[in-house]
Amino acid sequence: MKKTFGKVSLLLICCFVSVGLFGATTTENHPALVINHQDVEQMRIAVKQNDAFKQAYFMQKARVDQMLQTTEALLVPQPLDGGGGASHEQHKRNYQLMYDAAVLYQISQQQQYAVFVADMLKKYADLYPTLDFHPKKKKNSGGKLFWQSLNEAVWLLYSIQAYDLVFDAISDDDKNLIEQNVFRPMADFLSNQSPKEFNKIHNHGTWSTAAVGMTGYVLNEPIMVEQALLGLDLSGTGGFLRQLDELFSPQGYYSEGPYYQRYAVLPFITFAKAIEQNEPQRKIFNYRSGVIVKAIEVAVDLTYQGRFFPINDAIKEKGINTAELVQGVAIAYSINQNPALLDIAIKQNSPLLTGDGLRVQQAIAQNLAQPFIFTHKVFGDGMDGKKGALVVMRNPNQSSNSTEQALVFKATTQGMGHGHFDKLHWQFYDQGAEIISDYGSARFVNVEAKQGGGYLKVNQSLAKQTVAHNTLVVDETSHFNGNRRVAERHHPKLQFFAANDEMAISRASINSAYEDVSFNRTLVMLAEDTQRQQSVVIDLVDITAAKPHQYDLPIHYQGQFIDSNAPMQTATAALVPLGEQNGYQHLWLTAKATLDDKNALSRVTWLNDNGHFYSHYSVPVQGEQRLFTRLGAHDPLMDLRPESAFIQRVTNKQNHQFINVLVRHGQYNPTDETTQGADAQLIDINTGVDNQVRWVSLHYQNGLQQLVAFNQTAQSATANQKFSYLNQSYSFVGQMAIFMSKAN
Repeated sequence: MKKTFGKVSLLLICCFVSVGLFGATTTENHPALVINHQDVEQMRIAVKQNDAFKQAYFMQKARVDQMLQTTEALLVPQPLDGGGGASHEQHKRNYQLMYDAAVLYQISQQQQYAVFVADMLKKYADLYPTLDFHPKKKKNSGGKLFWQSLNEAVWLLYSIQAYDLVFDAISDDDKNLIEQNVFRPMADFLSNQSPKEFNKIHNHGTWSTAAVGMTGYVLNEPIMVEQALLGLDLSGTGGFLRQLDELFSPQGYYSEGPYYQRYAVLPFITFAKAIEQNEPQRKIFNYRSGVIVKAIEVAVDLTYQGRFFPINDAIKEKGINTAELVQGVAIAYSINQNPALLDIAIKQNSPLLTGDGLRVQQAIAQNLAQPFIFTHKVFGDGMDGKKGALVVMRNPNQSSNSTEQALVFKATTQGMGHGHFDKLHWQFYDQGAEIISDYGSARFVNVEAKQGGGYLKVNQSLAKQTVAHNTLVVDETSHFNGNRRVAERHHPKLQFFAANDEMAISRASINSAYEDVSFNRTLVMLAEDTQRQQSVVIDLVDITAAKPHQYDLPIHYQGQFIDSNAPMQTATAALVPLGEQNGYQHLWLTAKATLDDKNALSRVTWLNDNGHFYSHYSVPVQGEQRLFTRLGAHDPLMDLRPESAFIQRVTNKQNHQFINVLVRHGQYNPTDETTQGADAQLIDINTGVDNQVRWVSLHYQNGLQQLVAFNQTAQSATANQKFSYLNQSYSFVGQMAIFMSKAN
């Protein structure tokens, strides 16, 4: 039962502190956050015995020693710049340098490193009390040292660890100065003075609660710890534990998506480590059946070739080698000794100078690593795991070294402020490359020269809009009319997912993205085999509505356009935007083609940088159009990448069905200037429903025929399911089956 603590209750809590109710650290316990005394003893031995750890130590020592000899070593500038500006970057370098030097002090026992940290913190003790809000503060979340309080929390999280590591080497007078002028006022600013951010169920709130809670342990202030765990009023409606409850599914999927899962796991796992060190009786790593460690493993699972799937406000270059996941993998391995995490640590190639990092390197040296196997997975969304899902289909038996297929089906919740309006959107990766793409976010993090180093205006006007993604757009409006508050209350329904050695299939639906339109999508990924030697994805979109609408289905692709089998009217002298709002204003219309139902199939073919050709086939209807686009319209500052797409458009339709198939074929070798299999082979697609079984038949020029069938209900049948195709009876058991034949 939730309770709201009044002044009397708060007074009683403060009284209980004196008898050690909360088990907070004392001065004898330093260091006691992520690194403890036992870790230090083992690390001092390891720098003489473990080659990888020794190399990491001397590399860090050389880097820090070089930095300490520069004039910028103790530079603590007046805050002036936004993200990426000189003062912003200097304060970031300072907390990292303090932390690195403090670790070296513990391992080497050389006093100059502790002296440096103390001198740096004393400079901040002179500066911080003089600061008001940052001159370029962000609206509603401004900081003092940085333009947003998020960065302030990151600074505190690292700096309090540095202070903890050198605590015993600092005089009492200097401790008092540093604590009274830096750590206490900063923790108070992030908590009591910023209640909305501190109690927010969001990664900003996570960083704040983690930083304040870890500060509470170091300063022996249990009330700080309790507020960090339970919220400012100690009711449990906010705080770290509530964030663990609401931001993760039971499986460990983070609601803002993989990119922000990577970012959020660092404060989650470092604060959890500090809690475990100081209050093991809380058993924090068992909370919600071990959701913190699950979140680390899920973050790894949501990558392709080491990079995170770029849904929502993501930057595509981020991957498993980020500092957050390096630390996360090390701590997670220390908790559960999962040997597959060692495989990831080897790929990260960033030995960590902590006790957890040492345990990883020792295990690697003992050859305990096992491959991290990437397989088909369904990641339920929402705190109960039932608010949609992110489905990842992979080639069967895909190992961590594979460059084969991954299909991402986004049937998730909105993802809060970082979410995009693109329900039932998909991406496809093949042979090490992105084929069907997601734009991700339009931002230049910490590149101040680019409009201040934050999100660009086109992030709202394009990247978040539905047309920027591979999903249905009705009447040129985004899902939920672009209203995040409405979108947060609705989510798709995952109807089923199934997989075997031959194929993987998933189906989801939503009836709330538009007022009177419901649609479902079925995606099927077929495994390659010796007969076909091709990669195939089947995409079925079924739409029902109360009245006629215009339906657009975009496909954003990576590669060079090769050809289309429909006659195109190409804009060769002048370009015009495709529309006026909701992202359409940024799409140049480069060509269009009008189809009719006499066309057996409509086809668009492109060549990807991986050297393979990809053909997208669809079954057209009378009057359907193909609109070819390129980004860049209404973009005076040239913020947008000039990426290409084509849109399937039907107008004045009430109910409609898009039937599409993507096929990889052939190869081009630019070195040898040779081409094989560039001509597309698919010649016919048919689909129908019989006895609750949906079937799709694919016919190729070489006479090969594939017949894919699946049960449209959510239940897999345990007995034979029968259906007819071309007057022939077929049967299968389970959710799906594939039948293949070849003409004589």
